[in-house]
Amino acid sequence: MSSKDTKSSDGSSNSAIDRDLIKDLAGLLNETDLTEIEVETDGLRVRVARNITMQQVSVGAPIAAAAPAAIAAAPIEAARSEAADLSAHPGAVTSPMVGTAYTAPEPGAAPFVLEGDKVSAGQTLLIVEAMKTMNPIQASKSGTVTRIMVSDGQPVEYGEPLLLIE
Repeated sequence: MSSKDTKSSDGSSNSAIDRDLIKDLAGLLNETDLTEIEVETDGLRVRVARNITMQQVSVGAPIAAAAPAAIAAAPIEAARSEAADLSAHPGAVTSPMVGTAYTAPEPGAAPFVLEGDKVSAGQTLLIVEAMKTMNPIQASKSGTVTRIMVSDGQPVEYGEPLLLIE
């Protein structure tokens, strides 16, 4: 059995899961205070993420944590309201699905568009990968790209504004 092969509790072999790698990545998250890490080797992509909620942070000292939590929540709420405002913008190009946004056709290639570029209707602006399928996101109208709100490889949600065309 190779180092990537593991036996599940029912005795079946599962070559897609390397439990030692996952444990090592989880340990690395704790050591470095990262919230997410992703590695890819030999066509196998492993992503380990952890969520830290305000409840977990404030459990130690609820009175002292109340003020910082309120301060920390303000920028998050501001960012959410800005995203909501931008998705209602008539030139907003929003994500039609949950996935990963890519600004270039392949790693190391030039991006499809940059801020200030003139685009025409139907032109590919970026790609959203969902379930290992690359979905081109095309301009619905001609105009100038005034703002790009995603970076290459960034996870995106359904309806999230990706860029603005004016």
